[in-house]
Amino acid sequence: MEFQDFGLPAELVRAVNEQGYKEPTPIQAQAIPAILNGSDVMAAAQTGTGKTAGFTLPLLARLGERETPKGKRPVRALILTPTRELAAQVQESVANYGRHAGMKSTVVFGGVGMQPQVDRLRRGVDIIVATPGRLLDHIRQRTVDLSQLEILVLDEADRMLDMGFIHDIRKVIAELPRQRQTLLFSATFSDEIQKLALGMLTDPVRIQVEARNTAVEIITQHVHPVNRASKRALLSQLIRNGDWRQVLVFTRTKHGADRLAKQLEQDNITAAAIHGNKSQTARTRALADFKQGKVRVLVATDIAARGLDIDQLPHVVNFELPNVPEDYVHRIGRTGRAGNEGAALSLVCVDEMKLLKDIERVIGRPLDRQVVTGFEPDPNERPQPLFKKRQAPAAARNRKPQSAAPRRGKPAGGARPQQRQRAMAGGKR
Repeated sequence: MEFQDFGLPAELVRAVNEQGYKEPTPIQAQAIPAILNGSDVMAAAQTGTGKTAGFTLPLLARLGERETPKGKRPVRALILTPTRELAAQVQESVANYGRHAGMKSTVVFGGVGMQPQVDRLRRGVDIIVATPGRLLDHIRQRTVDLSQLEILVLDEADRMLDMGFIHDIRKVIAELPRQRQTLLFSATFSDEIQKLALGMLTDPVRIQVEARNTAVEIITQHVHPVNRASKRALLSQLIRNGDWRQVLVFTRTKHGADRLAKQLEQDNITAAAIHGNKSQTARTRALADFKQGKVRVLVATDIAARGLDIDQLPHVVNFELPNVPEDYVHRIGRTGRAGNEGAALSLVCVDEMKLLKDIERVIGRPLDRQVVTGFEPDPNERPQPLFKKRQAPAAARNRKPQSAAPRRGKPAGGARPQQRQRAMAGGKR
């Protein structure tokens, strides 16, 4: 089967050919006909399976069936994504596939000024790709009108739920017409996703395909046991000895990402960090430099890397294992995409052995251990807790404890607890 066999307009098939794609992926083969038919769709597909084209191409085809209204273009399609990076990449796909179709689109996300977005929205667009929070800002300020929307897409819906966007999503949906086509794409059909779909989709076509880049089949995976303090030195040696030119490295924290990037620079390895505390300009520049080969190592946290689409990324390194074992699969899924081979390495110290066992349980097999000469772990190193309990501020720790027993008469504060609560509820805050 080829893309023209779906009955897509010639201008879309032309754009697909220009992108170098000939045959549809499994998710595209199932999703495109269902969406073209006007059905709501609930699809389980990992990033890297071609799902973006799976909903973008039929979305453009559906919008092209009707003549573009004269005057200001109404927003007819909305694609919601969990992160800025994914929003930018989806918008790029919409622009590439729709370049000959006469559609206008724009991307809306936080971390940058609103006014340029307002100006583009005022000129009129057919398609908006957005993150939920910034879209709600535009809705509140009445700089966007979604009353004529025809198609809603929720991309990576599971991650949006994980990031706490459920209330924002419901607020956005409340602004949309009831009569619309809704497409929900998620990595899994979890109970939470099915509950979300129940209130949004009407008799959806359910699609579930195995990712071509499943962790068990395509990606070569190794664990390098190493002492806690030797991880950075081992990573630098692996990069230099292997002459790795493009490496995505994961840390658990934003601070850890910044620190590791600086340490790699000290080892004369070009590196940049990408995480939620970075400005959008800095994140965009770091990703662009990485894709162009100006930076060899991109150090990222899980949320910042979600949805990153980097062609033929050869190496992913878990400098620190993720707290949630399922995130391991998302991390290593950045490599081995579209049938290409990839390698995922994990630098594991004694502190992370429980996390490693959890990951092996999720993927259904043990990971191959390979000790690197010169970096043999000390068998006497004792595990330390990964997460330290927060201590109270010094002033609070040094404060003398007060007697638990109140004096007779009025309670401390001069009022009964119920009176104080009522006063706080009714007074200024």
